[in-house]
Amino acid sequence: MRPAPGELLHFSEDPAITAFVPHVAATARQPEAYVWTVDHDQAPAYWFPRQCPRAMAWTGPDTPPADAGWLGPHRVHAVEYGWLEAMRTVRLYAYRFAAEHFRPFGDNAHVATTPVTPLGPPERVPDLFALHEQAGIELRVLPTLWPFWHQVTARELRFSGIRLRNARP
Repeated sequence: MRPAPGELLHFSEDPAITAFVPHVAATARQPEAYVWTVDHDQAPAYWFPRQCPRAMAWTGPDTPPADAGWLGPHRVHAVEYGWLEAMRTVRLYAYRFAAEHFRPFGDNAHVATTPVTPLGPPERVPDLFALHEQAGIELRVLPTLWPFWHQVTARELRFSGIRLRNARP
C-alpha cells in the first residue's frame, strides 16, 4: 500500500474521517498544527497498528560494508512479540491525498496547514506481513526493541523509531 505518483497517504485505524483538520499531535515536538502524510518511500513505516512501537533501519550510500553486513537486508523493521496479534488483526486504512496540498517536513513526512479532503474513501490496508514481504523488507520480531535500537543508532545506518515510548523496558 503506497501512494501513486502525485499522491500522499495518511494511515489510520478510523475509517470514518471525511476531512482532515490541522492539529497539534500529543507527541509533537513543534507548536504548529498540521495534517501529516507520507510519500512512497516512507509508507512502509506505517504498515503497523498506530500504537505499535517499531524500530526501522536501512542502508544508505554512506553505510560502511561492515554496518551493511551487520544489518543484513537493505531494510529491516523490528517489532516486539507482544504486537504480533495486533499486526494480524488491526483494521488499518489508507487515505489518499493530492501531494500539491502538502509540503515536505524533514526527511520523513509531508504536512498541510489547512484542512484537506481525501481524494476518495479510505482503502483497507491488506495483510501487513504480506506488504513487508512484497516490499522486500525484513520484519524482525524481538522480545524488546532496545538492544536492536541501540545497535542501529550506534552504526552508520539510516533509521527511524516510531512509538518507542510504547516499547517494553
